[in-house]
Amino acid sequence: MDHDLTLEITGRSAADIAASVRALIERGGLQPGDPLPPVRNLAESLGVNRNTAVAAYRQLTSAGMVVTRGRGGTHVADRSAVAQEGFAPDSVLRDVATGNPDPDLIPDPSRALAGMAGRPVLYGEPVIDPGLEQWAHAWMREDLAPSDLRLTITNGAADAVERLLAQALVRDDAVALEDPCFLTSIHTVRVGGYRAVPVPVDDEGMTVAGLQSALEQGVRAVVSTPRAQNPTGASLSESRAADLREVLRAYPYVLVIEDDHFSMLSRTPFRSIIGPDHRRWALVRSVSKFLGPDMCLAVAASDPDTAERLATRLTPGTTWVSHLLQRLVLSLVTDPDVTARVTAAGAHYAARNAAFAARLSALGVPAAAGDGLNLWVPLPVPARDVSEHLMRRGWLVRAGDEFSLADASAVRRLRLTVHDLAAADADRLAGDLAAAVRAAGGRLVAAGME
Repeated sequence: MDHDLTLEITGRSAADIAASVRALIERGGLQPGDPLPPVRNLAESLGVNRNTAVAAYRQLTSAGMVVTRGRGGTHVADRSAVAQEGFAPDSVLRDVATGNPDPDLIPDPSRALAGMAGRPVLYGEPVIDPGLEQWAHAWMREDLAPSDLRLTITNGAADAVERLLAQALVRDDAVALEDPCFLTSIHTVRVGGYRAVPVPVDDEGMTVAGLQSALEQGVRAVVSTPRAQNPTGASLSESRAADLREVLRAYPYVLVIEDDHFSMLSRTPFRSIIGPDHRRWALVRSVSKFLGPDMCLAVAASDPDTAERLATRLTPGTTWVSHLLQRLVLSLVTDPDVTARVTAAGAHYAARNAAFAARLSALGVPAAAGDGLNLWVPLPVPARDVSEHLMRRGWLVRAGDEFSLADASAVRRLRLTVHDLAAADADRLAGDLAAAVRAAGGRLVAAGME
């Protein structure tokens, strides 16, 4: 800022000082990212004890108005909304930015619903349905190195990650996030008042140097996607997973959360960064990608201490996951017809994405399909320019910068959800995209920018 902010902040008590800063933020005198005066300078300016200024800043931090960056000082928090997944309901354009599974590939639960029965579950009873617990334990156990694990059932993966961070962190703690990153993870960290530390992602997943740097910056938690990373589609290679486990050996008490959201649909093996001796960890698997987003259930396997803290946030009868939903999920995942349908859906997503990437490559826009529901398409021109051209041709796409924390290359990426397009529509989109790239490139050349 180009003026002395200490002259504008008033108050003698911590509450009054905090109210003064809040008023400056609300009036627009302070913008997101603006620095606040150092505590010592503010205390001297107001003639108050340093601890009073510290208490004022602490109140503002607790309210989410400001963030503290250690030696980087205290800054106004960014309170802008994070882009969300899903349909654009008010758009007349063909939406290929949804990130949704194909509804035609989601198993019909009607038969399972008709067969559900059993006595009612009452207050004070176990929060996990015994049948689901037995099945889920076997599902998680086969992929985890630590010998002692406990299960928790949550209302989806986002709920699990939010609860895991809340039981381990306090506001302004640092969390390592993949960059580019899943939109819900960015939203969860921002709403929780934590500080995101970006870790670059390449074709083999989270980078070793990036994780090492984040740990050296003091992150208290790491959120990793072992396969089908959203938006890139990257999956951990065995060598990369081993290298990341080696880095984490020196930080056994950093909470490591693995979000294996694509689990049953994935075409790549599961590779974990959680070593056998890591002390604080959780593997989260949701059913939303293969049983449907409205099936809000996830299994979290974690170390016993983390599981115990999670349990305190799932009070029997109030915040637990409905046992009817748990029984429905168990009925579906143990039905051979359903599991065969899920396997076929995974093959369908992989084949459709690969076919569309081949279409683009043949038209001069090189692309490759990763794992997952989406394609992460590199462009020779800014993605926003291409998206504007595609809008004029009737398509709604998503530019890569929405997923970026610090990754400059994301501005030349598109994330597309194309697996449900008929062949003719896929041909038309690929052709329109290639034409949009040429038009955007021509405009840059004419402007002397390329």
